[in-house]
Amino acid sequence: MKRNPFRGTLLPALLLLALTACKKEVRNEPTELNATSAVAKEKSADTELLKSVKQATSRFHSMGQAIKAGYVPSDHCVSVPGLGGMGYHWANPSLIDPVFDPLKPEVVLYASGPGGKLRLVAIEYIVINVGQPRPMFGSQPFNIGGTPTPAPHWSLHVWLYHDNPNGMFTPFNPTITCP
Repeated sequence: MKRNPFRGTLLPALLLLALTACKKEVRNEPTELNATSAVAKEKSADTELLKSVKQATSRFHSMGQAIKAGYVPSDHCVSVPGLGGMGYHWANPSLIDPVFDPLKPEVVLYASGPGGKLRLVAIEYIVINVGQPRPMFGSQPFNIGGTPTPAPHWSLHVWLYHDNPNGMFTPFNPTITCP
């Protein structure tokens, strides 16, 4: 009787294949937990971004430092009855381009504080739209347009230094008024 050379190797291989095919990976994390974890990670990343931006821009509490960095003082205070104000926009023309760098905002915003002295209240980004994807500040998308810039652009206000009851990324702040 002729012996089959595959008999000794084929049967164990088939058994091994059957056992591994039936084995399923068990995950203990429900889908809701994954979504919650993703939101928590996103929030943490946004918090870290805000912290970095605040560290990079806190020197502009000194208007002298803002001028040295290329920001041009403005004597026009922006406000709209019923919406609130934005304050004085000091723009750095060399930064207004298609590039978004969160550590280099195109505009720093000042508002009158006690005794009429100007104080840093927010920053604003202006990114010229040349067909690139819409910029995001962490998980926050930029607004389309929003500034009197003659080119298609995106903008985003970030109220880092003065609370905005309407939200950190809302353009107008009801607590800001112009003289």
